[in-house]
Amino acid sequence: MQRILALDIGDVRIGVAVSDPMRCIAQGLCYIKRIGYSRDIAEISALANQYGTKEVVLGLPKLLSGVEGEQAQKTRSFGDELVKHGFEVYYQDERLSSKSAESILISGNMSRQNRKQNVDKIAAAIILQTWLDMNNK
Repeated sequence: MQRILALDIGDVRIGVAVSDPMRCIAQGLCYIKRIGYSRDIAEISALANQYGTKEVVLGLPKLLSGVEGEQAQKTRSFGDELVKHGFEVYYQDERLSSKSAESILISGNMSRQNRKQNVDKIAAAIILQTWLDMNNK
């Protein structure tokens, strides 16, 4: 098996997480400051090469009603770009993942500034762990 990356795509930052080689455990990795599709995909490609994968799980931000809104369409467009660059893309419902990540960091008494630096990669880890748990049965 090979590792898999997960992305929590926002308008300002992209949170990145990676699985272990056995695809059991997700770990928050970093965040990428958004610059534009070309640059963002180049950074994702570099991380994918580093971890030996071309598979990516994208958090799909659905509305609480389950309907896909504007942010979900932005995520699907980003996914389409990744596919054009040779990635295999999967989608995972990410409703409330950022809220959950924020709660985890607050419960760990992390300062507001440090939370801002870490929330995206923790949200990506939550998205990936959910996907791993659903697909490793």
